[in-house]
Amino acid sequence: MKVNGKTLVVTGGGSGMGRELVLELLHRGARVAILDINEESLFETVRLAFDHREKLSTHVIDITDKAAIEALVDEVKQIHGSVDGIINNAGVIQPFIKVNDLGYDKIEQVMNINFYGTLYMVKSFLPELLKRPEGYILNVSSMGGFLPVPGQSIYGASKAAVKLMTEALHSELLDTNVGVTIAFPGAVKTNIMKNSQVVRESKSDASGKEHKLTSASAAAKMMIDAIEANQYRVMVGNDAKMMDRLYRLMPKKAAAVIAEKLKN
Repeated sequence: MKVNGKTLVVTGGGSGMGRELVLELLHRGARVAILDINEESLFETVRLAFDHREKLSTHVIDITDKAAIEALVDEVKQIHGSVDGIINNAGVIQPFIKVNDLGYDKIEQVMNINFYGTLYMVKSFLPELLKRPEGYILNVSSMGGFLPVPGQSIYGASKAAVKLMTEALHSELLDTNVGVTIAFPGAVKTNIMKNSQVVRESKSDASGKEHKLTSASAAAKMMIDAIEANQYRVMVGNDAKMMDRLYRLMPKKAAAVIAEKLKN
């Protein structure tokens, strides 16, 4: 689906990849409804998109509030006239600790935001997307959604749930006008750790340089390209592409590689 002239809803659009997705969509001629729980972050995205402000609407919302998400559909339609696509980008990670040490409160928060928030968006907006000449769903999983990362087990489980649900949605919607893409970002330079209230030192190689991260703007371009090309899946970043290949060939080896990197 070409995004020019279409209306898309982006969750987590107040910062990081979400903000860059909003800016890239506007650059390509789309109208955008931006969702975020942080009002101040939304205002900053609007400031950066000032030249396109007539194509924007902002919605301060908690995506784990099912009733609020269901009510949002009519609100977006009243503002923009229609809804052609959704990008489920909002998410949080967990503290870098083992399952044995992770409290149920944090487990439930991660699952509620990453999986149920995505599910509520899909369930609420899909009936409207099916009415459009073209509709689209892009859900953001993670490299951790297909590859185990020690200390991020629940985060990975939530993103694995998003992965399988999205792939099943693709199969269910094959004979409809709605396209579906699942995105797997690797290491992307965003503020998700700060927003998730997680503290972790950056990793460096032997030369003392930090490992190169995919920029949020580059990640956004890859994902919008995937929508416009109706791709089944998109690996975002060279690390995601490399580990996807390794995990398919040697899953135990790939898991060991990640575990070893996290020790350094």
